[in-house]
Amino acid sequence: MIGDSLPCEAQGGAKRRASDYMKDMKMFRVTLAAAALAFSALPVAADQLSLTQLSRYLNGLKSAQAEFTQINNDGTISTGTIFIKRPGRARFEYNPPVEALVIAGGQQVAIFDGKSNTGPTQYPLKRTPLNLILAKNIDLARAQMVVGHTYDGTSTTVQAQDPDHPEYGTIELFFTASPVELRQWVITDNAGEQTTVILGEMDKTVSFGSAMFNITIEAQKRGG
Repeated sequence: MIGDSLPCEAQGGAKRRASDYMKDMKMFRVTLAAAALAFSALPVAADQLSLTQLSRYLNGLKSAQAEFTQINNDGTISTGTIFIKRPGRARFEYNPPVEALVIAGGQQVAIFDGKSNTGPTQYPLKRTPLNLILAKNIDLARAQMVVGHTYDGTSTTVQAQDPDHPEYGTIELFFTASPVELRQWVITDNAGEQTTVILGEMDKTVSFGSAMFNITIEAQKRGG
């Protein structure tokens, strides 16, 4: 997501029942195992991808849908489905027990909390590192945009920032080749907190209506 930790269920304190604890730990292990399996299936041999290749790939990514696993700064894990409609739009639908929805659209990011009767929390998309992959024209070769470009024999990693506002934070993108595919990102916000999003198989044949990314419409549906 965008670096903000989502509200969690209140814990039972030191007297939490052992059965609940074991259930949570089982979910934790299953989630991590799924993430590990996804990366173990990636190609082993590939060349480092150039910034030009990666820019071309991102600019060609018009719409996509994928399952995701999110690891928050506090170590909590959530899952859901992401919908992307470039430029400028994304929708994160979280699976239970998380009661939240995040929409990027209309140059804003809105966080809807299912447990709250108030409207969504909003702030400008341009102030988040997520804007770097939702922008209309992406040029990773732009001066001072990329502050890291590495290759580990399997994936190419690019760490990028807004050249005009590095204080907004960074986004670290992980790509594989043959064909080029975005697999994961890590956002570090202006407070230094990190959020990791691991993507499942992306379906790029999908198409979405603009209403899915309309914050006002979503707020009206929820009575906000």
